[in-house]
Amino acid sequence: MIFPTILSGGFGSRLWPLSRRARPKQFLKLFGSHSLFQKTCKRVDGEMFAPPLVISNQEHRFLIGEQLSEISIPPQAIVLEPIGRNTAAPAALAALMAEIHDPDALVLLLPSDHLMTDPDAFLAAVAQAEATARSGAVVTFGITPDIPHTGYGYIRLGDTGDDVKPVEAFVEKPNAHNAQKFLDQGNHVWNAGIFLFSASHMLAAFRKHAPEVLSGVEAALEHAKQDLDFLRLDEENFKTIQDISFDYAIMEKISEIACIPMNPGWSDLGSWSAIWEALEKDHNQNSHLGEAHFFDSGQCLSISDDAAVFVLGLDDVMIINTPDALLVAHKNKAQDVKEIVKMLDAVNRPETVEHRRRYRPWGWTERINAGDRFKAHAIMIKPGASLSMQRHLHRAEHWIVVNGTLEVTIDGIEQLLSENQSIFVPLGSKHKLANRGRVPARLIEIQTGSYIEEDDVVRE
Repeated sequence: MIFPTILSGGFGSRLWPLSRRARPKQFLKLFGSHSLFQKTCKRVDGEMFAPPLVISNQEHRFLIGEQLSEISIPPQAIVLEPIGRNTAAPAALAALMAEIHDPDALVLLLPSDHLMTDPDAFLAAVAQAEATARSGAVVTFGITPDIPHTGYGYIRLGDTGDDVKPVEAFVEKPNAHNAQKFLDQGNHVWNAGIFLFSASHMLAAFRKHAPEVLSGVEAALEHAKQDLDFLRLDEENFKTIQDISFDYAIMEKISEIACIPMNPGWSDLGSWSAIWEALEKDHNQNSHLGEAHFFDSGQCLSISDDAAVFVLGLDDVMIINTPDALLVAHKNKAQDVKEIVKMLDAVNRPETVEHRRRYRPWGWTERINAGDRFKAHAIMIKPGASLSMQRHLHRAEHWIVVNGTLEVTIDGIEQLLSENQSIFVPLGSKHKLANRGRVPARLIEIQTGSYIEEDDVVRE
């Protein structure tokens, strides 16, 4: 079996303000009804593959569980890293866990945030790579370039007539001159960061070239703890592992590396200019998500999840609108959006962490308005879900049901509220909300009091 391992721990700061730490780009549904993470999981859901192993951080655990449930794909495991340790540790972990299931297992290591518009081309390349990976080589997958792109790393291929090419070198992101040279030479492909390898051969490579990384991962896995549907790696052992990439730890030190060029309509979606490239465009090369109207403008990108956007007399401009942050930038500055994120982080602005809509295991809450001594939220509670029993020391709450039916408990008294009904929760009362129905329930919550911050809660 091939064991797909999906790495899903990134933030995607260049796609701010849409991508945020609590809900980064891999979980956004930018291209249709499925997120990039879901598209990646569906891509490796077939007879050729074992259930996916997902490696992420604890902040995204419920997002991962929810999105896997939406597409009905049960994972092999959802492994939570206590801290980030780059990509060498996940590669070693994937090899260890795959070998436990099957001594002859192959591991397909792939990011969760890439787009492929032709997944069949990708699957054909994986099938083509299988024999080479079983022989002991690490197979990487290169994207046949069609433009002299300076935003991707490259792979220089050996000159053979075979479909599986030897790798001569990995090349860092080039300048415009070298990118054009690579395109003209025809022996360079974009590095997609996807690898297929034998679990047993990879463990041997780690023992030889990065034994400390492997021993740290082995100890963290040995002392891992199951928590609901998640496997938590042991923090004390995991934090001793070197923060190093798979490329530096292993790929630069081994000689048996092969590459299969492919053309699956791939993009790493690493910036807003990459999103512009991937979207359909009008006759003036403008693209958009959400309502947008372009007048005497060209090569522009507009993304807005609420307001209509009107662009007049501009070229090569990106407009990214969210309810609490607006980005307007020239397309040639797409790589520099991360600098705005750094500035916001330095002053502890919340716009890099969460949107106004905050997702929870039971549903979501979205701030509507706030002022002196009040806040108003829209809340959705999933079918069968409930909030914990709690009370507040400084605020009262008013609930108005706008859709569905809710079971409300206040100071031990239960009652059902349906659409258009409301109830008052006095300050200090123990209360709980539950949706026992089969459809999502929605309500408006109005908080009033002398202190209405999130930390005014006592769980019972």
